[in-house]
Amino acid sequence: MAIKTAIVTGGGRGIGLAITNKLRQHNYHVYIVDLSFDNPEEDLKNNTKDFTFIKCDITKSDEINEVFKTLKLNHQQLDLLVNNAGIIRDNMIWKMPEEDFDNVIQVNLKGTWLMCKEASKIMKEQKFGRMVNIASRAWLGNRGQTNYAASKAGVISLTRVLALELGKYNIFVNAVAPGLIDTALSRGLEPNVLQSLIEAQPSKTIGKPEDVAKAVYFLGSNESDFITGQVLYVDGGKSIGSNFI
Repeated sequence: MAIKTAIVTGGGRGIGLAITNKLRQHNYHVYIVDLSFDNPEEDLKNNTKDFTFIKCDITKSDEINEVFKTLKLNHQQLDLLVNNAGIIRDNMIWKMPEEDFDNVIQVNLKGTWLMCKEASKIMKEQKFGRMVNIASRAWLGNRGQTNYAASKAGVISLTRVLALELGKYNIFVNAVAPGLIDTALSRGLEPNVLQSLIEAQPSKTIGKPEDVAKAVYFLGSNESDFITGQVLYVDGGKSIGSNFI
């Protein structure tokens, strides 16, 4: 089986690590693009032949250019781009520092746009490619997340426009919108708060990073060959319309 090539931003921990490992299981060489890799997960420590770490600030186009130069030197093509890197700086609007709004938009939206821009050049030339952008159910509205919700709404709009622009080149672009997922962030919540969030889910469960990874793999695979410009919710039904928290 031929080795495929993927880029996963923020691919060394949490949901990003689950995506990285899912792709590695399916014969991808994964380029993990992140700010740091000081404490890689144990699973990555044990096997370095099927991934490459590249330090990069995805808000800086010159650093992104270096990522793609490295990829071109080592591999013939780019099969899949997964824009997973993101930050959260929650606060009510009257208490939110302007820099917290700017930073979230810069990383979550501009960073995704810059990565898609460079990936589109390679994929357009090779007349094939898949992009999966990690959005969030929060784009529908969460109190205290004006910056985060706006950034993820932007990611979804970006996804739809890219699907229109790139479809004729056999480049399909979709988004995955996770809801409540078992990550370090959710585990840091007060137990009663976390339980109330779980109870607000139609499924009455919390998702796993692997649930998101499965959705990403599907949208990046040949199984999704007639799907583009769509948002796949991985949220236990929360997006159906239950009360926002």
